[in-house]
Amino acid sequence: MKLVSIIFITMFFCLNVVSAASIDLLKTDMAENTKKFKETAGFGAADVGGNGSLQGIISTAIQGFLSLLAIIFIILIIVAGYGWMTAGGDEQKVTKAKDTIEKAIIGLIIIVAAYSITFFVFKYIPFGTTTP
Repeated sequence: MKLVSIIFITMFFCLNVVSAASIDLLKTDMAENTKKFKETAGFGAADVGGNGSLQGIISTAIQGFLSLLAIIFIILIIVAGYGWMTAGGDEQKVTKAKDTIEKAIIGLIIIVAAYSITFFVFKYIPFGTTTP
């Protein structure tokens, strides 16, 4: 009972008081850090995946979709591995798990190839630029 009282007193009566000025400073720091993060990641105010161009937006959308497919790959591998571990000697379950892993790896190879092609096309082949 004494421990509960000590915890209660510590939580509610010994908290530091935060002034409004420090909250405004915190908001400013957060805004600046967010801006720095966006610029570092390539999503600055004037740079949405490629200077705000359609090419940059499409590239970002395709890469996001391929990243989602990679997450699905990881989930498939985990589910198949769990199925294999809990098969308990049942050959049908083991075969199903092996097939799932094999198909997931083939899918991963396709995803990596598509990501590489997308990266190459949108990074090194200029679209809509004219050279005099």
